[in-house]
This record gives sequence, C-alpha cells and structure tokens, in this order.
Amino acid sequence: MALVLYDDGNHKCVAFTELVQGEGIQSNQFAIIDQGDGMLLDPGGNLTYKHLIAELADYFLPSHTRYIFASHQDPDIIASANGWLLITDAQIIIAQEWVRFLPHFCIRGVTEGRLIPIPPRGMNVTLGASTLKVVPAHYLHTVGFFQVYDPISKILFSGDIGASLMDGHEAGKPVSDFDAHLVDSHMLGFHKRYMTNNKACRLWVQMVRSWMWNGSCRSMAARSKARTWSNASSTGLKPWSVART
Repeated sequence: MALVLYDDGNHKCVAFTELVQGEGIQSNQFAIIDQGDGMLLDPGGNLTYKHLIAELADYFLPSHTRYIFASHQDPDIIASANGWLLITDAQIIIAQEWVRFLPHFCIRGVTEGRLIPIPPRGMNVTLGASTLKVVPAHYLHTVGFFQVYDPISKILFSGDIGASLMDGHEAGKPVSDFDAHLVDSHMLGFHKRYMTNNKACRLWVQMVRSWMWNGSCRSMAARSKARTWSNASSTGLKPWSVART
C-alpha cells in the first residue's frame, strides 16, 4: 500500500507499507521524487523487492531511480541492493563504515563505482532541483547510522528511530493514544534495548528540536517495522509519524 506524504506538483514523498509477506519482519519503504528523478530510502530485502517495483510505477519510472539510500546495514534495510543495481543506474548512499560490507549482498563487481560513502558528519545530495540533507544519528541503533531530511516537505526520514512492534493488521490502524502505543506496541522497549546510549539520544533530540523551533521540521517518517500514524504529542512531532513493526 502506498501513501503520499507530500506532493506540490514537482516534489513528492511517498511511503510504501505492508509489502512484506510471510515470516519476515514488516518494514516500510520511502521514496522522494523531484522533477521525475527518485531516491529510494531503505528499500528492504528480497521480500519487498518485486512488490516495491510494482508500487513505484505509479509515481516514477524505476529506471529514473538516481539514488538508493541505506540508513544502515541491516538486511531489512538494504539486502535488495543487488536487484536495484542490476535494473537501474542508481548509486547507493551508505555510511563509509558499511561500504565494504554491502558488496556481500551483491554479485561480484556490480557495486564497483556505484557506492557513495557518507562521511561521519553527513552530506548534501542533489535530487532533481532539490537538495536533500543526509544527517547523522550514530548509535541509534548502530554505528554509521544516517537519516534523510527533506527541506521542501520538511519531513525527517528517521529510520529506526520511532520503531514499534506489531502485526500487519494492527499496523494499518491509526494510533489514537500515543502514550499507550509506547507500551502496547513495544515502542518503548525497542528503543530501550536497541538505543542504550543516552548521550547519543540527547544529541539527536537536540538536533531535531532545533529544527522544530525554527519551523524547519514539521513531521517525522520513521522506517519502522510496522506503520503507525499518530499525533505524537509526547515527542513534539507533528502532525503524524510513520513507524515500523
């Protein structure tokens, strides 16, 4: 299922949910499109690959995929790298720590000249006529972890920050009580277990709060293990957030 998060006619952000079938963990995928050129964010593994290709066709041609962004190295984030490199001319943007690990998902030679390492402080990426910001969130929950901030839509694609644990049926329902969701959907437990460094957490919160104070960030899309829409009043996020099971 696809959900358009932002569309001004030239620039569009789309979320893809519930593409995983079978025993695999649910995961959301995202696309940012500008002037017909696209960036895929955390496209997932083989369980999402063919379904995502089919869904993308309604928004832009897969052959116009310019970049594939991987927030980190987990299989449900980027295990489909081989397929995307074979059918597109896209380059994969991933932390420099993981550049030599990613070829293990691919056939020999397919990654040569196709990987863009992200320096620790992040970087800017030009997509169409827009400039996207790749920002650091190291140790939340892995070393070499990055997010994408889109200044046009003012959406922060926050990766595993915001993750929750639920089945696919529950994941399709709006969240009406965010405080209950923290406990019932194991969102709080997930973050306590996987993001144990309070210093890293506080630095990330300071960064996002500074954007909210000056109006630069109005919402967050988390590539979570299920999807939830909520009035995330407890965190200050507005007007919704998208998370994963």
